[in-house]
Amino acid sequence: MDIIHLLPDSVANQIAAGEVIQRPASVIKELVENAVDAGAEHIDIVIVDAGRTSIQVVDDGKGMSETDARLAFERHATSKIRQASDLFALTTMGFRGEALPSIAAVSQVQLTTRTADEDLGTCLMIEGSKVVSQEPAACAVGSSFVIRNLFFNTPARRKFLKTNQTELNNIIAEVERIVLVHPETAFTLTSNGTTLMNLNSSNYKQRIGNVFGQKVASALLDVFVETPIVKLQGLVGKPESARRRGAQQFFFVNSRYMRHPYFHKAVQEAFTSLVPSEEQVPYFLYLTVNPEEIDVNIHPTKTEIKFENEQAIWQIITAAVREALGRFNAVPTIDFDTEGRPEIPVFDPSYNKVAPRPQVQIDTNFNPFGNGSSSGNSSAYQTERGRFATQMFNPEYDLSDEPSALPEAKGTPAGDQTFLFPQEDTSTEHYQFKGQYIMTAAHSGLMIIDQHRAHVRVLHDRYISELSKSPLPSQRLLFPDLITLTAAESATLQSINGILERLGFEITSLGGGSWNITATPAGMEGVDPQRLVADLIAEAAERGGSPSDQLISKLALVMARSAAIPAGQVLSAKEMQELVNQLFATSNPNLTPNGQPIIAILPQESIDKMFG
Repeated sequence: MDIIHLLPDSVANQIAAGEVIQRPASVIKELVENAVDAGAEHIDIVIVDAGRTSIQVVDDGKGMSETDARLAFERHATSKIRQASDLFALTTMGFRGEALPSIAAVSQVQLTTRTADEDLGTCLMIEGSKVVSQEPAACAVGSSFVIRNLFFNTPARRKFLKTNQTELNNIIAEVERIVLVHPETAFTLTSNGTTLMNLNSSNYKQRIGNVFGQKVASALLDVFVETPIVKLQGLVGKPESARRRGAQQFFFVNSRYMRHPYFHKAVQEAFTSLVPSEEQVPYFLYLTVNPEEIDVNIHPTKTEIKFENEQAIWQIITAAVREALGRFNAVPTIDFDTEGRPEIPVFDPSYNKVAPRPQVQIDTNFNPFGNGSSSGNSSAYQTERGRFATQMFNPEYDLSDEPSALPEAKGTPAGDQTFLFPQEDTSTEHYQFKGQYIMTAAHSGLMIIDQHRAHVRVLHDRYISELSKSPLPSQRLLFPDLITLTAAESATLQSINGILERLGFEITSLGGGSWNITATPAGMEGVDPQRLVADLIAEAAERGGSPSDQLISKLALVMARSAAIPAGQVLSAKEMQELVNQLFATSNPNLTPNGQPIIAILPQESIDKMFG
């Protein structure tokens, strides 16, 4: 009995869709790339419920005829290539012929399209790979795709979609990758009636500024080099624009976005010794190479690309970025501009007058071990000074052989040579080391406490405890702080604004990605509100669809880090005592909320071995 058989086209399309269409962002990527390949000058993207309910992509490209509209949804039907050799000379975004049939296999599709040489267009309805209807329709030149109920016939895939906020962030990330490499095309992105992007035709730097803000664009340096191997152009951030997280980093090759960790290291290599190793510098680099020297046919997403001359291109990228840093004086240099500076006399070797030597007055009768009389204990002082001098310059002299002339300290046995150093408060039990660590005696040895991490733990637990009872009190700012956010950051802020209000923030939208910070939590004096809000947004974006309680805990941690006493701040004995008491009253004094150690113990045995 034969057991091998061909799968129906609908099943084969659903299997292919599992690789090509992973989430709503994948649909938008494929449709917008097709619109770009069709020569569109203006592309509108409209989504509802982060693409779950509907996705609409409208372009003014060349459109499709009635036959092409029907054929476009067949597997491996494409206008981009005709033979295998065309794979090595690709100039278009798409070429596989899998996107539209994959989308149609897992959604309800409506396509309305018309070419310039036709009076009427075509309206095609497809549901789960099955054509429902096709009829003439009056429409503009170009194409309009409406995708409804994505994954309606694959409930398992729909069930495992992330939250609307996470899916929206993925959509914005995909759109950013396309708009950055096609600044000549105008784009709009609308989500649930709110316009997130409205981009006119521009150049590369203007497009970066329109997407990520003029502050990011103003901190970029031009990069350009042209060699027989590769043409490299773009922009790279100045060293002062480095950030620990959220740095915009993009590589494009032949107008196609790509991920390339090897080339990323080439950029970082150029900033060695200019920025800390844990920080990242933004860059937007566009490579143009011979299509025959790359292979984009590796993965259906087409973001992984192999290069024939990877090592040579690595060296070119590093050299080009270093040249840009040097050309624009990004590396600190000596400033020889002396206009308006105070005049400093120049050294004149002919001027032989020597400044008089300072005179030091010494009271030889002063006795630090006396009872206040400067003359009564003069002989005792001289004797003591002589014994110390003898000890210093004669190693064979044994100080223990001499009777002690020092007064006995209270609680100290007679004859015990213990020297007490004067302190402001002799009852102090804690000592600070280099403004960073608090040291105190413990039963098993010497306890060392990281003061910054200890304060982070104290503040974090305090914020969480107060939030469980009522919202944190707010402190209104005298002058509101204006912060400009990208479309993705604005969407994230909107999703967490209710939580931020409970934390004590008041942030209002001014439109166009601008937000006003009018109040912050009380007790945050000295903390930069803009940096704090940016850190909170970055943390929320990384957490994605976390439950509210977990997100509040993370946001409280970011606030605690910002408000905690920094390393290097000198504390009084009272402040150290209060901090230690508060630390041991927390839920976990040994670790910070993110698992970093707060306390270390140097055992008594280890101390004894040091002097053994």
